[in-house]
Amino acid sequence: MSIQSAMEDKLKAAFSPERLVIINESHLHAGHHHSGSDHHGAFDGTGETHFRVRIVSPSFAGMSRIERHRAVNELLADELKAGVHALAIEPAAPGEQTRW
Repeated sequence: MSIQSAMEDKLKAAFSPERLVIINESHLHAGHHHSGSDHHGAFDGTGETHFRVRIVSPSFAGMSRIERHRAVNELLADELKAGVHALAIEPAAPGEQTRW
């Protein structure tokens, strides 16, 4: 199972989202250096290392932006430890305006 699929399954199970989009943005980071990682030299942009999560869920109602980010980061902690280098999170509750 891909990292993206695993993240999607976890997010769906935990938050029952009305909308969920996970975008693999790894290719946008080709040429970047990941200091302290196992990437030696510049990153070539392949694989599953950089993601953007756009999620609308009733679970986020009443939560602050920081609480929402913490909830997603805690849920995806294994993926972050296993090689996901960057995770952009765009959470919203139903009815809230999004930029997407």
